[in-house]
Amino acid sequence: MSNEVKVPALGESISEATIGEWLKQPGEPVGQDEPIASLETDKVAVEVLSPVAGVLGEQLAAVGETVLVGAVIANIAVGSSTPAVSSEPEKKASALPESGDDTRTLSPAVRRAVLEHGIDPSSVQGTGKDGRLTKADVLVAAKAKGGSEASAPATVSQAAAPAPAPAPPGERREERVRMTRMRQTIARRLKEAQDTAAMLTTFNDVDMTAVIEARSKYKELFAKKHGIKLGFMSFFAKAACLGLKDVPSVNAYIEGEEIVYHDYVDLSVAVSAPSGLVVPVVRDCDAMGFAQIELAIADLGARAKDGTLTLDDMKGGTFTISNGGVFGSLLSTPIINPPQSAVLGLHRIEDRPVAVNGQVEIRKMMYIALSYDHRLIDGREAVTALKIIKEAIEDPTRILIDL
Repeated sequence: MSNEVKVPALGESISEATIGEWLKQPGEPVGQDEPIASLETDKVAVEVLSPVAGVLGEQLAAVGETVLVGAVIANIAVGSSTPAVSSEPEKKASALPESGDDTRTLSPAVRRAVLEHGIDPSSVQGTGKDGRLTKADVLVAAKAKGGSEASAPATVSQAAAPAPAPAPPGERREERVRMTRMRQTIARRLKEAQDTAAMLTTFNDVDMTAVIEARSKYKELFAKKHGIKLGFMSFFAKAACLGLKDVPSVNAYIEGEEIVYHDYVDLSVAVSAPSGLVVPVVRDCDAMGFAQIELAIADLGARAKDGTLTLDDMKGGTFTISNGGVFGSLLSTPIINPPQSAVLGLHRIEDRPVAVNGQVEIRKMMYIALSYDHRLIDGREAVTALKIIKEAIEDPTRILIDL
């Protein structure tokens, strides 16, 4: 008896996905609700779970193939020791443990790293949410394992494959790799933003001295009370909320011939994920305190790295903050995240000479940039919003008294 494995519902308006990776191979045992494949949608990776316990039979779709919601992509053989597989040679089971719950809690990115480095996931202490294993945990464990053992092949077929011959000196090579579905979507949306919006960027610089002093003074008490570090993002998030409240058009967007205004701030925060930049949303950021914002951003960032963000995590968003400073960027013109009308770009902090009360002093300075859709937001409004953010960062008391 066999059971069909179908592509699950992927969310509103999403009708298809791409097979990103098969997590189980024909002939391997699978548990009920155990991930057997990873699908790539326009926004996130989605795992396909086995509907029953049994043995994976035939894979009906190849990696890279586009499949529709509801399509049958595999079969699970139940009650038989002989799986219903195709005439292709049966592949040996992967190096992951077949018992216990370890394999059922690993994201696709972590699972891939475990296989590549030959790491037993049960032997590694996870640092993710609820003790989840992250890709970084696996890489640290692999480095600690050291030598050739850390890069031991995960399957018999891999072990038998000869190592590629080193390229002769002076020979040039190139490699063609198919873009992931998410990367294709990112490319398309960014180009659409440029083609649709009348984009313009205004700049300012911020003296970070007050924020740095506040963090230094309260970081230990903050971490002890809330269990999270006090970072810069919560200051900028709260400062942005002040600016958006005073200049509502920056928190609005155009829909057809109408302007949609919001009396709340759903803040999109750009974070790096293995498959590219993603922008999960902190809901009702304007109603949150500093600790709630830091906890929410930390959770979204960890799940982005693990590849466990959901479609709901990515939906909506009325304004975006992108921090290129963590990568060393000094200045940039961030691109709007459609259908939003503005994005705040943060950059690295550096010592610069500035005039303070008629005297030249060395201060911790940061350039900030606001890219906006000039169809909706006038230059005066954009400059005003960015100035409010600057003033709130330079004098954080303004955030506390809503000034």
